[in-house]
Amino acid sequence: MPLFEFKLPDLGEGVAEGEVVAWHVHVGQDVREDQEMVEVMTDKATVTIQAPHTGRIAELRVGVGERVPVGSVLVVIDSTARGTASRPEDTTREANDNAGHARSLEDTLPEEAQQHRSQGRPGGIAASAVGDIRESLPGMGFLKRSTAVAAPISAVAKTTSSTASFYAHKPLATPATRKLARDLGVDLHTVPPTGPNGRVTKDDVRGVDTHGAADSSPNEATSAREERRPFVGLRRRIAERMQLSVQKAAHFTFVEEVQVDALKHVVESLKPTGERLGVKLHYLPFIVKAVTLALKKHPALNSMLDEANNELVYRRYYHIGIATATEQGLLVPVVRDADRKSPLEIATDIQRLSAAARAGKLGAAELTGSTFTITSLGKMGGLLATPVLNYPEVGILGVHASKERPVVRNGQIVIGNVMLLSLSFDHRIIDGHVGAAFAYDVIAYLEQPELLLIELS
Repeated sequence: MPLFEFKLPDLGEGVAEGEVVAWHVHVGQDVREDQEMVEVMTDKATVTIQAPHTGRIAELRVGVGERVPVGSVLVVIDSTARGTASRPEDTTREANDNAGHARSLEDTLPEEAQQHRSQGRPGGIAASAVGDIRESLPGMGFLKRSTAVAAPISAVAKTTSSTASFYAHKPLATPATRKLARDLGVDLHTVPPTGPNGRVTKDDVRGVDTHGAADSSPNEATSAREERRPFVGLRRRIAERMQLSVQKAAHFTFVEEVQVDALKHVVESLKPTGERLGVKLHYLPFIVKAVTLALKKHPALNSMLDEANNELVYRRYYHIGIATATEQGLLVPVVRDADRKSPLEIATDIQRLSAAARAGKLGAAELTGSTFTITSLGKMGGLLATPVLNYPEVGILGVHASKERPVVRNGQIVIGNVMLLSLSFDHRIIDGHVGAAFAYDVIAYLEQPELLLIELS
């Protein structure tokens, strides 16, 4: 029977590997040419790969969450099977089948693979800094739990005997399940499978006692109180970036308050102008402008450490990343050359980028190259926070909600609008007094917003 081995194609310049984040097909399913088959995430993009021709899925070689090099076999297709591919009315049934199949694939998460850096390509996604990390991410929709498919009664009856003749063939199981069986001394040939297509799961292995007899009651009790989800795709990429930042940089945080009464007045007075231009004005574009002006006074804050060449790189361009919470997770679109733009122009960029981020339409060029990041925590900003650096940047600004508080002015206690700023720096490069001086320059611009309208270069 001729079988076609479909390999991970070259997904763009510099891309060396990809992570499978979702399968849209399962073993035994008929597929048609150009039918969506698998979602693969690289460093810069998530792409959906289609079936190269009509056939039947004979084998899935890579599990959800597994990273493989370009050229690795992803799926084996029986090109002689020419059954009818999935019809629209079968969508619900196949989605349920996929949910059961995903239960077994979750056990295939590999050990950490070597990281590869690559040039950006359109349609990409990226994540860093801090913010709202959602539980539901692209490629994880079919990973919700479904009732496990029970093995046929005849199969169970045969495996509960003292012989293993019924499972004399090689049992279907993931590498992680096989390792668990070896560790527990369980012969997979004696384990009745409950996974899709006769696959042995970890729970099946754990349900076998030392005498080879099945005892599923403890596992049933545990599974009723626990839920496991594969740690894959964007969620894992965000975690890796956070871990890299914490491991590489020596974080320290500086917190200070800023009185924004004057800034609030400026924003309110300019809102009608913004509305006529289709732009919603708020504090953030003015904060971006204040940061760029302060960065010019403290160039070390706009630098990065090239560890490979042991050089400190001072950037003379000012690309400000704006941490944005989306349904896909945390994205950081970039306002490029913010130092050359007015607050109104920056507001226009932020509005466009935020809409594109939430619609999943940002390209890699709009998600890479930032030199400093701002994360606005909004109404739920709390009192303060410790933002995690968007590595290899050396500074990040966390903006908290503006609140009315008692303040002292000219010896009198009055009600003022106060906002807290939390700034984190890489202490390997930024000394404490430098970070504090930068923070107070940002604060000075925000407390005297007229300066932001004057210093446009």
